[in-house]
Amino acid sequence: MIDFGISLAAGVSSYTATGSTIGTPQFMAPEQASAGEVTAATDVFALGQTAAFAALGEPLYGDSPAVSVLYRIVHSEPDLSLLPARLRPLIARCLAADPAERATLAEVVEWCRQQLGEDADAGAGRTVWREVMGPEVMVPPPVAEPAPVHTRPLAAAEPWQAHDPWAPPTDSGTALSRRRGTRLVVGVAVTAAVLVLSVLAWTVMDATGVFRDRGDTGSDRTGTSAGADPGTSAGAPASSSASPKAAGKTSGADGNGADEESAQTGGTAGDTPTTAGPVRGEPHSGQWLDAKNSLSFKEPFQLKDRTGDIRFTCAKEVGCALESDTSVFTMVFGEPGANLDECRSLTKSQTNHRLPLAAAASGTEICVRRRNGDIALLVIQTKSTAMPDIAFVSADMTVWRQAG
Repeated sequence: MIDFGISLAAGVSSYTATGSTIGTPQFMAPEQASAGEVTAATDVFALGQTAAFAALGEPLYGDSPAVSVLYRIVHSEPDLSLLPARLRPLIARCLAADPAERATLAEVVEWCRQQLGEDADAGAGRTVWREVMGPEVMVPPPVAEPAPVHTRPLAAAEPWQAHDPWAPPTDSGTALSRRRGTRLVVGVAVTAAVLVLSVLAWTVMDATGVFRDRGDTGSDRTGTSAGADPGTSAGAPASSSASPKAAGKTSGADGNGADEESAQTGGTAGDTPTTAGPVRGEPHSGQWLDAKNSLSFKEPFQLKDRTGDIRFTCAKEVGCALESDTSVFTMVFGEPGANLDECRSLTKSQTNHRLPLAAAASGTEICVRRRNGDIALLVIQTKSTAMPDIAFVSADMTVWRQAG
């Protein structure tokens, strides 16, 4: 499809204005390019340009800037030497600079009729369409409706006759063979079921006997142990089988054994080793840090001055960061949900007393370790550092006392 632009919008004056032109430069007539009177001859000029473009594959006046193309259209003749010889006379008349010398539309149609000869009145619409779109698609004929199936009505049974839905088949030989096959299948299934049940019963009985034997053995052992004195063999006196040291350990009635054991170990009677319980974290949510306050590991946690353990600094030259004189920082990367063990491991060999916050965002976790062993986990909630003068950070803090 070739578009030669707008020559004139008939009846609509809003498309034209004084001192301006409207149209596509490569297809505009000289009078249109020079803001002259636009008539039907202007369309003939555009038609000639379109025909030349279809024959050459490029505009007849070139693809230069619009000003250069319009200048050549107004002041020079087109070069028709590249066009087919049969088209040159018609294109020359269509592209005449003087509108009065151009061919009329009737003359163009008559020239086309002469070139077509006998095929002028044949009509080439369907032929051209087949060349563009290919052969016509054959539409299959409609499918005939299926013929109705007529069924015979079911004969009504006599009132005194009983209707047997399980009437035997008429072929006695086939029925007999089916019965034999059914009996054979049922017999095989029953035999297999009996074998399976026998195996299961034997397995259960054998397992029951094994457990009964184990129970009897355990009872005998328990009775023997209960009848004998702890630390001695059956039938032997306690004084002959126990050593003085063992006797001292077991004689708790007068306390002599306990005193002797304490003297040997260097402790006192009643001293027992104790195991420390798990360290519990202290949650402190909604902590605020800016250029004027600080955070501490002890009450009160949020201070109005800069004497706390954790301070927030922000400057255009160095960016925003957390700083401390008493603690070291490290940022936790990976899945969220850091705990005491992770913070203890990450801060064990850490020496950085300043942590830049360029990579921090909402949800970032930061482990802090104080020199006395206190460990804290900061979870950033809000980070506002776009304007350093009013920058701040809010975080939830969890503190573990002397967990390092």
